[in-house]
Amino acid sequence: MARKEYEARTEELLVPIAREKGVEIYDVEYVKEGADWYLRAYIDKPGGVDIQDCEAVSRALSDKLDEEDFIEEAYILEVSSPGLGRALKKDRHLEKSLGEEVELKTYKPISGNKEFSGVLKAYDGNTVTIANGEEETVFQRSDVALIRLALDF
Repeated sequence: MARKEYEARTEELLVPIAREKGVEIYDVEYVKEGADWYLRAYIDKPGGVDIQDCEAVSRALSDKLDEEDFIEEAYILEVSSPGLGRALKKDRHLEKSLGEEVELKTYKPISGNKEFSGVLKAYDGNTVTIANGEEETVFQRSDVALIRLALDF
């Protein structure tokens, strides 16, 4: 099975758990860092999740993953909040973040820059639009390496 299949299958197992625990699934990723594989489930709810939410979901998901046993490699399971500077990977993330301040990074320089910030104004299947003051910039989604919520400190 491929990495994306592991993520999709894990998300399927997570749907009823998330519903029961009163949280929503933000994302699931299966990544290799160094010598270790990590299966990460990011959960959220209005007002944010706490350690008890993460622990309850982690225990239930771990039990389901043990039952199904579809991941061949050894891995570390992590359940957490997506964080304040969360990556906006999916259309549903972009939809919820319209009007929010974002940071956008491109794979290669555009007008000499690879990092941009502004208010997320629009998106579609091919483009993302951010506004910085009166100036709006449209990016091809294929050029975008990362979009995340901006952190205000």
